Amino acid sequence: MIKLMELHDENSFKIRSYQTAVNILERGEDINVIGKSIAELQQISGIGKSIAEVIFALENEGSHTSLGELLEKTPTGILEVLEVKGLGPKKVKILWQEMGITSTHELLEACQSGQVAKAKGFGEKTQESIIQALAFKASNSGKWLYADVEDQVLDLVNTIKRLEGVGQIDFVGEFARKMEIVEVIELLIAAEDRVLVIKSLEAIEAINRDVKRSSPYKWRGSFSSIDLQLVIHFTQKKDFINEKLLRIGSKAHLIYPAKENQTLASILSKEKYDSEEAAYQALGLPRIPEELREGFFEFEWASEGGEKLLEEDDLKGILHNHSTYSDGKHTLRQMAEHCKSLGYEYLGISDHSRTASYAGGLDIEKVQKQQREIDELNKELAPFKIFKGIESDILTDGSLDYPEDVLASFDFIVSSIHSALSMDRKRATARLLKAIENPYTTILGHPTGRLLLRREGYPVDHKVIIDACATHNVAIEINANPWRLDLDWRWVHYALKQGVKLSVNPDAHAMEGYADMRYGVLVGRKGGLTSAMTLNAMNLQEIEQYFEKQKAKSKK
Repeated sequence: MIKLMELHDENSFKIRSYQTAVNILERGEDINVIGKSIAELQQISGIGKSIAEVIFALENEGSHTSLGELLEKTPTGILEVLEVKGLGPKKVKILWQEMGITSTHELLEACQSGQVAKAKGFGEKTQESIIQALAFKASNSGKWLYADVEDQVLDLVNTIKRLEGVGQIDFVGEFARKMEIVEVIELLIAAEDRVLVIKSLEAIEAINRDVKRSSPYKWRGSFSSIDLQLVIHFTQKKDFINEKLLRIGSKAHLIYPAKENQTLASILSKEKYDSEEAAYQALGLPRIPEELREGFFEFEWASEGGEKLLEEDDLKGILHNHSTYSDGKHTLRQMAEHCKSLGYEYLGISDHSRTASYAGGLDIEKVQKQQREIDELNKELAPFKIFKGIESDILTDGSLDYPEDVLASFDFIVSSIHSALSMDRKRATARLLKAIENPYTTILGHPTGRLLLRREGYPVDHKVIIDACATHNVAIEINANPWRLDLDWRWVHYALKQGVKLSVNPDAHAMEGYADMRYGVLVGRKGGLTSAMTLNAMNLQEIEQYFEKQKAKSKK
């Protein structure tokens, strides 16, 4: 509604009041609008009667007359244009009213012909960034974050399990390998009567069959509510393990010459196996976990004994979290008490630093106030401990944004980039290198700044960055937020080979954010991460000693 009000030049005071309401609701402690009456909503500080009425209508009816009126006078395609990265309502208004652009298709054509660059307030650079944003969006059509579809997919499988004629059922393909982005969900079903099962599938409203693309041995279609493809393979019980192995592993995994030029695909063609363990044993190897079956390094891992991969239960603490001191939803106390209730031994609080004014970054006085509160809470919550941290912005020249005496007051520092993301590879790499070389940097936060399916990361030389972290004993974050999952799992194995510890961090801005830790563990496992190489798998005493050693480094 705010975007549309700005687009149609509504009263600026009204727009500000709506934005204030959004901020209150997003950052309010335990605010839940579900089930509240208009009168109850008005009790929330900053929410007046008119906005309370809007909130109530949106929650209970899915719309509001004001929203309906805004949508009625807005071409449908403009709603898509408003979602293009880098285009705010003011720029979209110029494109629409002065250039007649009412869809992303027309916008792309205008950019490609050079017309957008000539418009007031745009230019060649903006035009090129729009082209890149549209291309990025198009390339990701039909793709979904694993975390966003996981529950829906699991619900479907539980429904299918109850159908008559369904024997064994399991995931195969990219979902089984826990890929961070999925575009096809594949299932394997053992069924003696395929026709019966296929007929039963018709009764499931959550999926739609594509008859033309299906066959007696394969059901093809999609989910009803989202643009996500679904393929269901059928086999017999005696062939289930062989088919499962063939359909989980990537092509590179299946054809890798693991033993005397024998591949997994070749041994599966010779006989039937009643377990995955038996099939891999025929290659002289332990069972390789599904998430490793990418044809990357897993056979080397298995031949060396298959060291146990990281499990969620191995994690002893949660580092890189935000509170209401900066842009978090919950207080420091709430974040700490919830962390403790989950069974963790420690919490690392790392609110935004002062340069991040957009996120309520902490000035020096606020840092000192937070650290005093941490001291008090630590007395109360012991033996649980809150470590004093900060997510320090890496400035454009690579420096951190506090003087040395303030940096020295923290137990640990997560150094991250949040601005000037358009640097070329050489400058972006040099910027990170300087931050890594800073003796106060403990962890390099989300190394590329990417947002999966939304924004490409800034270009860096991963090998150079990882090698520098090895040299300066800086850990690298696997940011567990499903939109980030950065460091990418494809670089985890290299980091481990170089002796670099990784820290699985949720970047939690609310207590619920701790649940994202599991996604960080999943991508860590894909890269071969073990508890021994995970910073926050250290117990409280171990990580206290680690932080003290790191701080001693900064004093030299």
